[in-house]
Amino acid sequence: MLKHARYIWSKLFGRYLWVTNTVSSGGLLAIGDGIQQQIEHVQGISITPGYDWGRTGRLFLVGLSLGPPHHIFYLWLDKVLPKRNPKVIFKKIMADQFLAAPFFAVNFFIGAGLLEGKSLSGSWQEFKAKFPTVYAFDWLIWPPTQTLNFYFVPAMYRVLYINVITVVWDVFLSYMKHKDQVAQKNTIKHDRE
Repeated sequence: MLKHARYIWSKLFGRYLWVTNTVSSGGLLAIGDGIQQQIEHVQGISITPGYDWGRTGRLFLVGLSLGPPHHIFYLWLDKVLPKRNPKVIFKKIMADQFLAAPFFAVNFFIGAGLLEGKSLSGSWQEFKAKFPTVYAFDWLIWPPTQTLNFYFVPAMYRVLYINVITVVWDVFLSYMKHKDQVAQKNTIKHDRE
């Protein structure tokens, strides 16, 4: 049994790391959305009466599309900045904050918006409106997370580590993505009462 587990582990985090990172990005974004939907249901502010599988599916697809760039970015970052001293860690965190964070945020909002049926222009407007809040929260959660990541986590597990931390981030992203829809539905609901 242990031999089989080691074999599977070596395939997932060795030969098939690209696939593992891609699927985990999609799956964990879907989990984050599922948690956010449950929060909305408990608070009585849900957009739909039941679970919105389409919403989760769209975010799963967006997560899948972000997995390969995450994978490539962290491999590139380790190649360009291979050491683990404070100066290099700081440079990696700054690269993550100034290159990766805006790139992934714009792709999240554009991808999710297009999958919802919004136009490119409408998706861009949503990104511009929500990015300042998303980016501010990004600065709170990711620099400490990435400090631990770059100091202690082996390169092959970096995207997995990020994806696990990302569940909290993904709940927030799902909230930000859908907060205006929740507010609009609840405004209409209150106006009818």
